Amino acid sequence: QVQLVESGGGLVQAGGSLSLSCAASGRTFNSGVMGWFRQAPGKEREFVGFITWRLGITHYADYVKGRFIISRDKAKNTVYLQMNSLKIEDTAVYYCAAAQSGSGTYSARSSYDAWGQGTQVTVSS
Repeated sequence: QVQLVESGGGLVQAGGSLSLSCAASGRTFNSGVMGWFRQAPGKEREFVGFITWRLGITHYADYVKGRFIISRDKAKNTVYLQMNSLKIEDTAVYYCAAAQSGSGTYSARSSYDAWGQGTQVTVSS
């Protein structure tokens, strides 16, 4: 059974930076994708970005492109989300998720079969 544990959320001022981690366990992570999503109060959970385990290829949503960076440490089965130039509208609960290779469109929630518990990120003015 896959387990994903996020850490690193908190409170930061607008313009600041924050880094999240997602430690994965329960299966062999040498293929497939790790994604990040977020959910603000009263809104749908939305795609932030993903990274492929094998080659480290990344893809981002337009609203975070150029500000957020996803990386992975294959030896530690851990994925990171570095968030820079944070805006108030980045406030949300952030989730990491795991998708197996060939499971579909990796920007879609339905492609992911395991989710972390989420970590709160609050950006203040």
